[in-house]
Amino acid sequence: MSRFNISALDHVAIGVADVERSRAFYARVLGFERMIPEWDVPVLMGTNGMGLAIFDRELHPSPTPDDTPAPAVRIMHIAFRVDRSGFDLAHRELAGEEFPLTFTDHGVSHSLYFRDPDGHLIELTTYEL
Repeated sequence: MSRFNISALDHVAIGVADVERSRAFYARVLGFERMIPEWDVPVLMGTNGMGLAIFDRELHPSPTPDDTPAPAVRIMHIAFRVDRSGFDLAHRELAGEEFPLTFTDHGVSHSLYFRDPDGHLIELTTYEL
């Protein structure tokens, strides 16, 4: 059990060059829907209680005070877990997209990797081998 009864990852926030382009990408490619339509900032897209908060990269305030440099960290990728049938469907359907799709066998899981319009690396992974 987690220290504070954490039950799920609520959302990941990303900064993008064009919010509408990213909203359309995540809706079309992953089938995400607007989770809180009343919010203009951020645009919260997701499914099954898990979300992706899409911010204009120029408007999102820094989480650090103005005189503190931003930390030199980055998100390596955003991984979404799918079952085997969803993985196989994604492998077939995303193969025809305009972005490269890479399959990786990790031994304990299979993953598909691709990039969104801003270069964020997205992973679809299944542990059902």
